[in-house]
Amino acid sequence: MPNLSKLLGSVAVVACLAGAAFAQDAKKPTADTVVATVNGTDITLGQMLAVRQNLPPEYLQLPDDVLFTGILDQLVQQTALAEIGEGMKTKKDDIALEVERRAYLAGVVLDKTANDAADEKLIQQAYDEKYAKTKPGLEYHAAHIIVPTEDEAKAVKAEIDGGKDFAEEAKAKSQDGAASNGGDLGWFTLEKMVPEFSEVIVDMKPGQVVGPVQTQYGWHIVKLFEKPPRHRAEAR
Repeated sequence: MPNLSKLLGSVAVVACLAGAAFAQDAKKPTADTVVATVNGTDITLGQMLAVRQNLPPEYLQLPDDVLFTGILDQLVQQTALAEIGEGMKTKKDDIALEVERRAYLAGVVLDKTANDAADEKLIQQAYDEKYAKTKPGLEYHAAHIIVPTEDEAKAVKAEIDGGKDFAEEAKAKSQDGAASNGGDLGWFTLEKMVPEFSEVIVDMKPGQVVGPVQTQYGWHIVKLFEKPPRHRAEAR
């Protein structure tokens, strides 16, 4: 095995020389700018920035020149050792590297998804698309019957279509807190309800009963009472 102390010492010299050349370069640096070369393998400014992003906050308080040198030394040593490790890899190592690569890429996707979900413009766009038919302050008065399965919901709907009273059916069969009130949900704005429920309410006419409607909570039979503009805050 090569003498690691001599190897790291020699590549550090190469790195310092490359760093000095970089400092004298009049061109504007980019992520692809080479700041060191270790046995033919380039170390770039982009790699240094990637290391910097993962440093603890206390390290970021160091002077720029000290931080630059420390990060460069770390990458030089890692590059030299990685070159040696490349010839020592086993199948187990290859598998571990692949698992780590997949985990990193999965993290990239999750981070992007989270950032997109929190983007105010995207949230506003989704809201506008979903509630384009509505007016600000418009509230709806409706009732529902919620049961666990589609078959149960169809049976309830058939009984109501056959003449059964909606409120009595809700008291007897609905499985949420509104059952005792005959399924009456009171007045609400669309954004207070889950999307599947709101989308149905928008297109309904007063007195109409529709369903089954599936949401994350179960299967609903919905009855709309009224949907005139109401400003609850003004009534208080």
